[in-house]
Amino acid sequence: MSTGAREEPSSHDIDSEKGLSRDSLTFVGTLAIGLASVAPAYSLAATLGYVVIETGTLAPVAVILGFIPMLLTAFAYRELNRVIPDCGTTFTWVTKAFGPRTGWFSGWVLAMAGIIVLANLAQIAAQYSYDLIGADDLADDTFWVTVLGVAFIATMTWVSYRGIEIANWLQNVLVAIQYLALGILVVVAFAAVLGIGADKPDTAIDISASWFNPMEFFKDGGTGWAGITEGMILMIFIYWGWDTILSLNEETKDKEKTPGRAAVAATLILLATYLLTTLAAVSYAGVGTTGIGLGNEENADDVFSVVGESVLGSWSWIVILAVLVSAVASTQTTILPAARGTLAMGVYRALLSQFAKVHPRFLTPSVSTFVIGGVAIAIYVGLSLLGENVYGDVLLAIGLMIAFYYGITGYACAWYFRDDIRRGGRDLWVKGVLPLLGALLLTFAFFKSAYDMLATDYGYVGYWTVPGLGWEIGSVFLFGMGTILLGLPIMFLLSRRAEQQPFFHGETLHHDTPVKAPE
Repeated sequence: MSTGAREEPSSHDIDSEKGLSRDSLTFVGTLAIGLASVAPAYSLAATLGYVVIETGTLAPVAVILGFIPMLLTAFAYRELNRVIPDCGTTFTWVTKAFGPRTGWFSGWVLAMAGIIVLANLAQIAAQYSYDLIGADDLADDTFWVTVLGVAFIATMTWVSYRGIEIANWLQNVLVAIQYLALGILVVVAFAAVLGIGADKPDTAIDISASWFNPMEFFKDGGTGWAGITEGMILMIFIYWGWDTILSLNEETKDKEKTPGRAAVAATLILLATYLLTTLAAVSYAGVGTTGIGLGNEENADDVFSVVGESVLGSWSWIVILAVLVSAVASTQTTILPAARGTLAMGVYRALLSQFAKVHPRFLTPSVSTFVIGGVAIAIYVGLSLLGENVYGDVLLAIGLMIAFYYGITGYACAWYFRDDIRRGGRDLWVKGVLPLLGALLLTFAFFKSAYDMLATDYGYVGYWTVPGLGWEIGSVFLFGMGTILLGLPIMFLLSRRAEQQPFFHGETLHHDTPVKAPE
């Protein structure tokens, strides 16, 4: 008897037999890879300073506000993965919900966000490597930082190519190092603020309940909606990466359930990690614009190198090591989902068929992995030529891309399960209300931030003048929206190719029917 709900295809029907290694990851393994992909130590080091510059002592509430859409989006990922455990994630799900062009465009934004962030990861990994061995001159030399950064991307590309089991083992070790180091930093910082075992630092400020009140943004001297959205965009970047768990679903045991559960668990662990670390850093260093103050723009792109030395003294190398391994770990785990996303696009003929190739021995995407690594190296070298200030703008721009593809995944969940939602109860909330609310929050952050990014004084590089028209466009808007919109002409060109027509005509990945990859 029909219940009136969507008759979901079985995982066997959806399974496109891509040739990836099956049942290689457990719940713990996928959780470790997801946390490593987020790179908590690196993310905080590279972003916390910018968050404090925008929000001041309201950084803790920014942590919470950024967490809300992440958790709501995690529900969307979990529910979609239950019925469509496909490594294409957003690309596959959005295609089945809204059609091939919207799906392709979503896959483009997801892939580009991953590729571009590799430049930031490589930069941090290289600088911290030199800092760890005391080679300060090399750490300040753009050429040698870039050389080592390129080597990191190339090495992690090779590790990703060699097999998921190697990646799993490596990430377990690197995540443990990160959390141990962050735990030491937080405990010692709080102890110093409380005057336990050491004098209270001059910069220390007492934790206040107002730090958790979003209405403080609208009081006299507050930054209003601009501060909220800028803080949220930055925090979205900090939380970003847990969806790597879902891109490995075809290689995970109990793939319909394990990845979704691990994704929700990862967001909760990250909330606790970021909230405690932010409170410790703000209360210890303060939000001043000089010295170790987190509002000091000179420290914004690397707050831990300054705060860590003040908190731990001669033991500050622990924090340097944590950020280093965090960046290295995330370099590899960022390649994993990007390569699997383009693999899925190749399988369904949304990209050239070469992207669908899987190594017969290592059972990993071969062409996709090397293309992602190669393009990332090219972009990294190009950004290095623009100077260090460009990385702050890139972080903000990536936040725009993340808000876009996370948001559209939430909409896809609500639309795909529209028949189930009508039944009410659990389906109404976890398949409809919560994903849709997360999507709406991300959409607001996307458009408000995009509007603010048009300003010539937004960001750290400057602005670009449109030749012949005299329009001045902020560099962050150019990086973010420019990268997103670049996908439109590429999609048009691909859809004109005879080989690509099956996908764009809906012949390889239909809206509502079970699919298999084309032979």
